[in-house]
Amino acid sequence: MAKILLIDDEADLLFLYTKALMADGFSTIMATDAETGLIKAKNEKPDLILLDLVMKPIDGFKIFSDLKKDLNTAKIPVIILTNLTRQGLYDEMINKGAVAFLEKTDYAPDEISAKIKSILQLS
Repeated sequence: MAKILLIDDEADLLFLYTKALMADGFSTIMATDAETGLIKAKNEKPDLILLDLVMKPIDGFKIFSDLKKDLNTAKIPVIILTNLTRQGLYDEMINKGAVAFLEKTDYAPDEISAKIKSILQLS
């Protein structure tokens, strides 16, 4: 099954998402900070990245930009999964190349897994 990289500084949420994804047969890789996430994206070559935008000290906007600039990671589909909402943010991230923009509060972990399957065209 597909390999998913989750980049989020909230360890509890990473655990929940990982548990749901693994139950659906996905292989998961976790990163709780931007630097580790970028390294794992380059080294592990995931099939899809699930990325939060609100992290410190480096935020998800910077990670997303770096992923899209690097030839080794530019084609990896990225789903933005965040609680950050502001007018125009959805369109901004989709226009920059995100394959989906999901608000954490609107999606249960199993729904996120279903969305990933849909994007990767898995049944």
